[in-house]
Amino acid sequence: MRELVKVSGKKALKAFVDFPHQLYAGDVNYVPELFIAQRDLLTPGKHPFYEHSEIQLFLLYDDGKIVGRIAAINNTNHNKVYGGNDGFFGFFDCIDDVTAANELLGAAQEWLTERGLTKILGPVNFSTNEVCGLLIEGFDGPPVAMMPYNAQYYLPLLEQTGFQKNVDLRAYRYTAGNYSERSVKLLDRIEERLLRNDIVLRKINMKKFKEECNAVRDVYNKAWDKNLGFVPMTDKEFDYTANDLKLILDPEFCILAEQHGKIVGFALAIPDINQILIKIKRGRLFPTGLIKLLANKKKIDGIRILLLGVVDGYRKMGIEACLYGRIIKHFKAKNMKYAEASWTLDHNDMINKPIEDIGGELYRKYRILEKVI
Repeated sequence: MRELVKVSGKKALKAFVDFPHQLYAGDVNYVPELFIAQRDLLTPGKHPFYEHSEIQLFLLYDDGKIVGRIAAINNTNHNKVYGGNDGFFGFFDCIDDVTAANELLGAAQEWLTERGLTKILGPVNFSTNEVCGLLIEGFDGPPVAMMPYNAQYYLPLLEQTGFQKNVDLRAYRYTAGNYSERSVKLLDRIEERLLRNDIVLRKINMKKFKEECNAVRDVYNKAWDKNLGFVPMTDKEFDYTANDLKLILDPEFCILAEQHGKIVGFALAIPDINQILIKIKRGRLFPTGLIKLLANKKKIDGIRILLLGVVDGYRKMGIEACLYGRIIKHFKAKNMKYAEASWTLDHNDMINKPIEDIGGELYRKYRILEKVI
């Protein structure tokens, strides 16, 4: 006996957040999300996304046991930017059963159509500013920080429910000693050339974090203006994300490109916090999770190159390559073992080529799917 219910109340929200722990029990590559972070993300009033948009969470039960979850997402800012009628689904997890998947997706689709939306895309957890994409290649290890993970059966399951490819996303990997030293050395010459145009590279000033973030926010919202489904962050959304990242930020891995005091590009790499989270049972910081987090933070030996952008008018000057080069140099100096550059659009040669030239290996792919409703 199956029952589909709308999530309402703290108890149901807790069940929604915890379901993946049950589904992936025994999977050595599964990394639990921090419960407190997921709870706040999915609670109206806690996250600034809800100031302009709305979501509805659903749980599917079979004889009293949860067998799937999904979020229907009406991102009104997305449709204002693109003039479309797109809805999204996210936080999708389901047993390997097409009937169960159809019930979940059907509920999300019905909720979206009631709001006049005519297409559904996903998985996207709010927008492409957050976790998005379905893992379709590269199931041989745990995900890195802020990247999705799912079972291999998800793609055929979603295809059976009528979803088709919208776009693929790439993840590249560097390993210690397995990247192009020659390419990195050439970056010194490129930096000298940039300097002749008064463009300098520097690390973020943590003593002026708020001021720096205000400048970077403008670059972020401009540099990604033509990327897939990109929606500029509101000031509150950017500040919310920046404050979260500040907790794990290493300033050596946050590099700014500046001309006459104006930020024209930046790159950010974050420690692969998943090395610790994978050991924190059910994503709970208490009673022992916080101890593990604090005790092992300095032992992290991998990074994720999370963001890299240059504003229009400064592209194709070599800034992108230099930003990557600076991160790789710090990677080497800190004796890191691996770095992942993710994600990039499958067809974005302007970004993908510099990554490959330095020695990045394409090792994982993710997909965003779509369906007319």
